[in-house]
Amino acid sequence: MTSEITLFVNPVAGRGRGARAAQPAAQALRAAGFGVRTVVGEDAADALDRARSAVADGTGALVAVGGDGMVSLALQAVAGTGTPLGVVAVGTGNDFARVNGLPVRDPAAAGTAIAAALRDGRDRALDLGRIGDRWFGTVLASGFDSRVNDRGNRMTWPVGRFRYDLAMVAELAALRPIPFRVTFDDGPEERIDATLIAVGNGSSYGGGMRICADAAMDDGRFDVCVVGPCSRATLLRVFPRVYRGTHTGHPVVTMRRAARVRLDVDPAQDVTGYADGERVGPLPLVAETVPKAVRLLA
Repeated sequence: MTSEITLFVNPVAGRGRGARAAQPAAQALRAAGFGVRTVVGEDAADALDRARSAVADGTGALVAVGGDGMVSLALQAVAGTGTPLGVVAVGTGNDFARVNGLPVRDPAAAGTAIAAALRDGRDRALDLGRIGDRWFGTVLASGFDSRVNDRGNRMTWPVGRFRYDLAMVAELAALRPIPFRVTFDDGPEERIDATLIAVGNGSSYGGGMRICADAAMDDGRFDVCVVGPCSRATLLRVFPRVYRGTHTGHPVVTMRRAARVRLDVDPAQDVTGYADGERVGPLPLVAETVPKAVRLLA
């Protein structure tokens, strides 16, 4: 393994924390004797091209500095290559890091932990989800939560988290069950009326919402959370329990497990899928588990 490490940096993550975090992470790696180069793209596509080039050139590791969006982009470069992934989590949600017990918003500690893992040859083989050629680490969301994302992304005011709070209020006003068609593994297609369906490789999304609370990233299967038809009042009662993962005991919630999940709806329903918080596209979508697809420095 080469001693040169590539920092893959999102300079605007966490309102500028990404750019500031790169320096202490790089210092920790250099102090451990590693060479460090930094990749910052002009946009996401350019950044991914540069990260893939670094992997192809034999970098010792690709270290994502940013939030879950940056980790997701890094996964597209390292999945299936054998190049290990490091994470310096300084974004808003940081679900991938939290699920895997990595330092959050402490770039020096993250850099030190990555350097120790590289020095000791220590990493963890994790499963990833794959939708076509798109990899994801945490959760594929569809239904109410993805519609909130859609609406929030269309809004130009207000800025920040409050925009998505307003989007949630608007979607609550329009709340209706969605008639999904779902296939688990090689089973028959099932017609399921649901408020949302979340396919979890990892347990949480949205900054700590443990929607698939018992999901493990090394068991070769997804945990699938199906929230059935419910009133606005019920959804508002269940929602706070998601942060503790206790929502799974509510009668409106059903948990399933599968290595392959196909989600579909009638086109008029206009349901989008989001994986790792990033828009994937409209249903139908097929998510498959790929065991041991990435080596995480941890």
